[in-house]
Amino acid sequence: MAKLFCYDKWNIGHIFQTPEEFIAKKGISSGVKWLPEDSIDYRADPFPARIFGRLYVMYEELSFWNGKGRIMIIDGFQNGSSKMVRGISAKNIHLSYPYLFEVNGALFCIPETCHYNRVDLFEVDSYHPETLIKRKTLVSGAEFVDSSMVFFENRYWLFTSVANEYGSLYLYHSDSLLNEFVAHSLNPISVGIAQSRSAGSLFFVGGDLYMPTQNPQRCYGGSIVVNRIIKLTPFEFCSETSFEVFPQTPYMEGIHTINFCDGLLIIDGKRKIKSLMAPFKKAVKALKNL
Repeated sequence: MAKLFCYDKWNIGHIFQTPEEFIAKKGISSGVKWLPEDSIDYRADPFPARIFGRLYVMYEELSFWNGKGRIMIIDGFQNGSSKMVRGISAKNIHLSYPYLFEVNGALFCIPETCHYNRVDLFEVDSYHPETLIKRKTLVSGAEFVDSSMVFFENRYWLFTSVANEYGSLYLYHSDSLLNEFVAHSLNPISVGIAQSRSAGSLFFVGGDLYMPTQNPQRCYGGSIVVNRIIKLTPFEFCSETSFEVFPQTPYMEGIHTINFCDGLLIIDGKRKIKSLMAPFKKAVKALKNL
């Protein structure tokens, strides 16, 4: 009965910690600073970027009353500066995981639009960062979730997974963002349930490539596993688990995204809220997702 009157509250936090410090410490330093909470139920999947020297963070926002996520952007960590991201042309579908990456000074975004059965590439308008411009469809044909991109060994690599295919990793690669992305010869790659779904940007430390992934074994967003990629070619893939990252106080119920930007580590976190309105919120969300 107690669970009936509880719902999840996700929020975004940050701390000064570099990728090098993160790997050396094997985890997050203490003292995460969190955004002030408001009526929004979910602020999660934060992806930071510098645009003309200013820090922006794109993230998923979800209210149980609306039932589906949308992509927002905030100027630094200034409460009240958030705007809705436009240009995806998504109607009545859930949006999340706005993966950001830079190529030759241009900023690109790969938001999760799994109900379209494809992964689309957008460019961010530098003068209006809340505006996305579609450039192409990267891959299609399945409900791809939490797609991530990295440039490695002279190729662009798309890491993704398919909804409800736990333990399966899908890789695609191309020598250019503008060219066709080809499926890895081993797709779907059989990995552990805690190594298949991305949990933020892939990153380099000391020449090694690291891949954070979601670990749902305890619960959704239970922890993050950081994996070191040992071999990545069009015909091979091998990785090993380096360490596990756990939720941070006071959001001790979950964490599923970590990202770095100019000395900052930006994360999300989940805690439980008790409310008499919880059953109604859950019912509305379920109806909206029918």
